[in-house]
Amino acid sequence: MHSHLSFENPPAWSHEVVVETLERALRDRSAESEAAGVLVGTAKNDDDGDFVEHWCVQVGMRAVSGSPLLGLAGLCLGHTARRFGRLSDEALALAASPAVRAEGVRSFLHLW
Repeated sequence: MHSHLSFENPPAWSHEVVVETLERALRDRSAESEAAGVLVGTAKNDDDGDFVEHWCVQVGMRAVSGSPLLGLAGLCLGHTARRFGRLSDEALALAASPAVRAEGVRSFLHLW
């Protein structure tokens, strides 16, 4: 018998919760799993494009090497570009950086 994994889109959270959760994960890697859900929920559901992009860039620039949040930040920038139709030059540079691509989907899957 095959078991199937299920996925539910994370909800949008208040900006206060997003900032608190992401800042905690950037200081303490044990909080990365919770932060992953918060970042994805924000990228997919928050209507403030500048806020979403800011936190994707912050995570992508500040997460430690080897963190699965690096690749996830790039993925979430993709959601941001799709939803809002634009990205800043800073976000584009981050999304194209070899460090983000190297961590990519492989690291993201470890969180889920």
